[in-house]
Amino acid sequence: MSLLTDSVATATRSIQDKYPTPIDCAIILGSGLSDLSLDGYQSQCLIEYKDLNGLPIATAPSHKGVINIVSNGNKTIALCAGRHHLYEGYSAQQVTTLSYVLSQVGCKELIITNAAGALNPKFLPGDVMIITDHINHTGHNPVLGQDDTFGVMFPDMSKAYAPDRAKQAWDAANAQGVRCHQGIYIGVLGPSLETSAERRMMRSFGADAVGMSTVLECIAANHSGMQVLGLSAITNLALGNEDQQPDTIEEVLENAAIAGQGMKKILNEILS
Repeated sequence: MSLLTDSVATATRSIQDKYPTPIDCAIILGSGLSDLSLDGYQSQCLIEYKDLNGLPIATAPSHKGVINIVSNGNKTIALCAGRHHLYEGYSAQQVTTLSYVLSQVGCKELIITNAAGALNPKFLPGDVMIITDHINHTGHNPVLGQDDTFGVMFPDMSKAYAPDRAKQAWDAANAQGVRCHQGIYIGVLGPSLETSAERRMMRSFGADAVGMSTVLECIAANHSGMQVLGLSAITNLALGNEDQQPDTIEEVLENAAIAGQGMKKILNEILS
């Protein structure tokens, strides 16, 4: 049994000991989005990451490290406030342990949210971007070295983000009047922010937004058979032009909260 397989099995048992009922869907809540809630859903169980043996501790600012399992009577959703990042010093498999655990407790869908900088000049802080595809620029992959415990060794990523679900989110954004875009997310290692030259390079690759998460979780979700919907909270302008201004964590969290209101409207529409 590999270290990842053992960690996933241990953390899965820890959740099932506290909440034995299968969970339908999970939402990973990114920076500034930990307080996102869903209308009509009531909390059934709160589990802190530190109480899940085998799961790393979330150390990033604003990542609470709590799973709130909620239900509306028909659907059960795990709201995961906090994630793990490569820049915290974790390996790709540690970063994705939670994703694999969620697949093992029954989740068929993983909704991944994040805070991201706008490479596309048409985007503004506070906007929402529905992720249509990604570029993994981290240099890491969680499937590296795995056996077939969770899925095939060469998972297909040609439709990494479920097109039908992305369309539902797009339609919901339009119906709810949410300022929203569709685009490509590029994931980087961090924790230093990108140089202006790097931002211009990433835009030339075709990327619309940049962040330090999501891509590895998406790979793990596809590997383990979950469909993925990705939503980015646009928190800052990362154009890398002559007008580029320094970014602050306070600005990122403030704009993430604004975009979070739009995300809530989208999610309430598609998960009601």
